[in-house]
Amino acid sequence: MRRFIRTLSGFICVFSLWLAAAGTGLAQTTSEGTYVVRGDRVIDLRSGVEWLRCSVGQLYQDGTCVGEVLRLSQDEAAEAVRIANDELGGIWRLPTREELEYLVCTSCDAPKIDDTVFPGTVSEPYWTGQKNWISPKNLWSVNFMTGHSYGRFFPYQRLAVRLVRDR
Repeated sequence: MRRFIRTLSGFICVFSLWLAAAGTGLAQTTSEGTYVVRGDRVIDLRSGVEWLRCSVGQLYQDGTCVGEVLRLSQDEAAEAVRIANDELGGIWRLPTREELEYLVCTSCDAPKIDDTVFPGTVSEPYWTGQKNWISPKNLWSVNFMTGHSYGRFFPYQRLAVRLVRDR
């Protein structure tokens, strides 16, 4: 676990330095007008939240996400959120089921997401921070292979993570 935290801390530190050096650049609105893209971040105009374009474990570089997507348990995801809040500022968190479902692109091939806005997304489940009310031991995920939500994952299972914050 310490090795994981050191690796994640190092990633976020490098990411923060890159942000400071690169700036956010000009905003770009996607063709559908759903997202406003600003460098490594995206504003979702439907839900009103701001996303990191890359999954946890990746770094935004030259218009794409590089590096390996980390698969984390809920405890590890909570630690990633804490580190992101310390290193990036703001109040980052795991998304709700509805927020993550807004990212699903039903007309896209897998991964079921606009990969020009969210490059490097893996075609597999991503965590939400929301418990399944029918089965409270499980949490919701959104699978970007199928575009469907599932409330069957246990907190100790390892899934991909994308962070969001309120605007």
